[in-house]
Amino acid sequence: MSERHVVVGIDGSIISTRAQDAAVEEAVRRSVPLEIVYAVPDLDVAGPLLATSAARVRKSHPELKVRLSAVAADPAEALARKGERAALTVVGTRALGGLASLASRSVARRVVERTRCPLLVVGAGHLPYHARTGDVLLAVETDADIESAVFAHEEAARRGVRLRLVHTPLYGPPVRSVDSLIAATADACVVVIAHHPHGNGHGNGGSHHGQTAHALMYRSRCPVFVVPAGLGAL
Repeated sequence: MSERHVVVGIDGSIISTRAQDAAVEEAVRRSVPLEIVYAVPDLDVAGPLLATSAARVRKSHPELKVRLSAVAADPAEALARKGERAALTVVGTRALGGLASLASRSVARRVVERTRCPLLVVGAGHLPYHARTGDVLLAVETDADIESAVFAHEEAARRGVRLRLVHTPLYGPPVRSVDSLIAATADACVVVIAHHPHGNGHGNGGSHHGQTAHALMYRSRCPVFVVPAGLGAL
């Protein structure tokens, strides 16, 4: 699929179904195709789940162009690779404990470290995607977060809602600023934050940036858009 599109990873879980539903809405909102990716060791078992996923999309949005992809690869690597030319990648994650939670959190975290396109993280505790209301929330850590600011502005325009900024100072008390940000997500439809996987450009390795983005991925009360720094240069 050479055109810009939305990519979503599935695995048969309830949270991956929620992620797929969110991906469908984002593809429709952007007027682009959808690619559903199932990364599994045995490709012979991928067919039934992909067929079920496609049927779900056709039932709700028969006009949406859909591509089904079975990949014999690590899920995080597969999604990062598939997302290289995508407008958006979507993944589900769980915030609570347990082996399934650890697995989904590991995939989401590894995707965000590898992806070159914006990532939408949908949590198990979030309201169904279509039921979300409120503003688009932008978490601003430094004045260098240009790409995430532009993305958030465009996202608010697409949704016809206000853009609200929350400043989470890079050099302030990290726990306090993150807790305030998490609280602000309660009445937002989505939150947008920049991610600097290889440092933040301010000489401290980007540790606080990474901590804030990862905290949002697992604790936010609404879906999270993680926007890679340097996105505009790709």
